[in-house]
Amino acid sequence: METTMSHIALLASPGMGHLIPVLELAKHLVSHQSFKVTVFVVATDHASLANTHLLESPADSGDLLDIVLLPFIDVSDIVMLCTPEIDRKEIDEHVKNRKPLHIPGCKPIKFEHNLEVFFMDANDPFYQGYVEAINKMSLTDGILVNTWDELEPTTLKALRETKKVPIYPIGPLVRPIEKSAFGNEIIAWLDKQPKQSVIYVSFGSGGTLSAQQVKELAWGLELSQQKFVWVLRPPIENDAAGTFLALGNGSDATLNYLPDGFLVRTQDRGLLVPMWAPQVEVLSHPSIGGFLTHCGWNSTMESIVNGVPMIAWPLYAEQKMNASMLTEDIGASIRVMAVESDAAVGREEIRSVVRKILVDRQGRNIRSRIKELKDSAENALAKGGSSYNSMSQVANICIQHLKTKASGA
Repeated sequence: METTMSHIALLASPGMGHLIPVLELAKHLVSHQSFKVTVFVVATDHASLANTHLLESPADSGDLLDIVLLPFIDVSDIVMLCTPEIDRKEIDEHVKNRKPLHIPGCKPIKFEHNLEVFFMDANDPFYQGYVEAINKMSLTDGILVNTWDELEPTTLKALRETKKVPIYPIGPLVRPIEKSAFGNEIIAWLDKQPKQSVIYVSFGSGGTLSAQQVKELAWGLELSQQKFVWVLRPPIENDAAGTFLALGNGSDATLNYLPDGFLVRTQDRGLLVPMWAPQVEVLSHPSIGGFLTHCGWNSTMESIVNGVPMIAWPLYAEQKMNASMLTEDIGASIRVMAVESDAAVGREEIRSVVRKILVDRQGRNIRSRIKELKDSAENALAKGGSSYNSMSQVANICIQHLKTKASGA
């Protein structure tokens, strides 16, 4: 009797941080669960996206993985599951008096570390649309989360206790190392450096800094006297997410926004990379000893999986909350602090945190903790691990649903 293969459709919303884990989920469903999968990709720039090779189906997937590009749509008014559970009065207190906000399963969130959406008036159409979208999430058959039980036990327990919708932690889902990247000039430079001696600096596919902040970061790296790889983008004023939906690989060759003489003074211990670097391959390199990151969840997962301690420098969206969790809850990072909330992070602060994470005794606990988390991630994905079991559960539910539908029951 001929059997019909189960076919799953996945939708990846705009942004590399959304696309990469969806593609990894698709590959897993094909290779480990024997599904046929079609991934629909919403993107702003199909040409530059294709140049990243992310949209190429793996050679071992045969015709079981299809990727379809869709026209861009605006999803900026979609976002979190627990917001309807939070008393609006508490949100108002949080905004007016800057009291910490209590979210189920999380440590109280400081005012300066929260999402901008909480600062909106309850009658604001954006806020109302935000809450409506969250309520719709509770009508789904389940939510897949790119984390694992051992990393966020309290938060996942709180989500499950809402009993609104089943929660399936299936992470960490990260892009595997590509052998082709080992011919890259960045990797070649890293090959010449001592073990765990280099700080990797990148603010993700969308993060940007002001001109003043770029100069302070340059000075901080120079003053630290440590080796660095810095993925550098031209500064953009007053828009930390300035390149979130711009996936091009262009560069500004003038570099006139750097301090005078910076390139000459740091040429023996620093490497500037315009716009983009093969991040997974960089983080997996033995010479990398720390990651100065914007705390996007994709970058966070990649850093933990490769056992690299982090310096948390959040820019926008949920990154401030991620930074709080990484620093205060799980001990995987230290956090940069500006003298004033709206001011640039100063060069002395940058010098200090880089040295802490790479060489000072203060960073020893973080370096030890990140190794524990790396092992935890490996165990979660291994056969019998929490995420492995969760993924198998999802696959079985899908198969049973399809069988029931096919039988007309």
